[in-house]
Amino acid sequence: MDKVVSSAREAVEGIVDGSSLAVGGFGLCGIPSVLIAEIHDLGVKDLEAISNNCGVDDWGLGVLLKAKRISRMVASYVGENKEFERQYLHGELELELTPQGTLAEKLRAGGAGIPAFYTVTGAGTQVAEGGLPWRYSPDGAVAVASPKKETKTFTVDGEDKQFVLERAIAADFGLVRAWKGDRHGNLVFRQSARNFNPLAAMSGRVTIAEVEQLVEPGELDADAVHLPGIYVQRVLPLTPEQAAEKRIERRTVRPRGTEAAPAGAGAGSESKEA
Repeated sequence: MDKVVSSAREAVEGIVDGSSLAVGGFGLCGIPSVLIAEIHDLGVKDLEAISNNCGVDDWGLGVLLKAKRISRMVASYVGENKEFERQYLHGELELELTPQGTLAEKLRAGGAGIPAFYTVTGAGTQVAEGGLPWRYSPDGAVAVASPKKETKTFTVDGEDKQFVLERAIAADFGLVRAWKGDRHGNLVFRQSARNFNPLAAMSGRVTIAEVEQLVEPGELDADAVHLPGIYVQRVLPLTPEQAAEKRIERRTVRPRGTEAAPAGAGAGSESKEA
């Protein structure tokens, strides 16, 4: 089945007010920036976004956030986006902070048909006991708090441990960016840009992939495919200009002529998107 669409507008068809979006990427690495921009132009609002973070103030999901199109966010990290912090603290945005590994598994479970799972992460904390502020009121009081979650004790290696029941996430749409993809939706991600992308794709009931290089079926080595096409419904080939537009979230380099610090000593590095 040929899943290629001819335009970004055709790719995001069906996304309406109130849709939930599982969005791949980590920081600015591997984010589906073309699809996000098209959703912005589409004008939909009251979106729920599920992603590791919310981009930065002027790129990635930060574009939708700045335009007040996102009403609820499920994420594991708030940093690097001042508008994200401002909206949350002023009661304009509901935020369900989720441990990063738990968020990854919630997305994977949603795609695998697993309704819930137990994890030790968060046991004995407000993650399990409830009371985390999901939304503030304008006066700073907690308007909506996280509910208490079911817990269960299991014996692991002869020791009783408490585990937290976490529910899977199945989003209306999955938005991802791949290095290569074929017309059947089989995808290959490049290096660190793989990150949350396969998981977000699995979570989406309808998954849309923007691909930097479109190839014909059979050109991808089957052993090299990171995500099979069964999880992907639409493929949007990017232009060379769109594929090349990538941003560095934070660049840190050591001064010229200085010695590199030993490993683990906090030496500066240049963070690049793969």
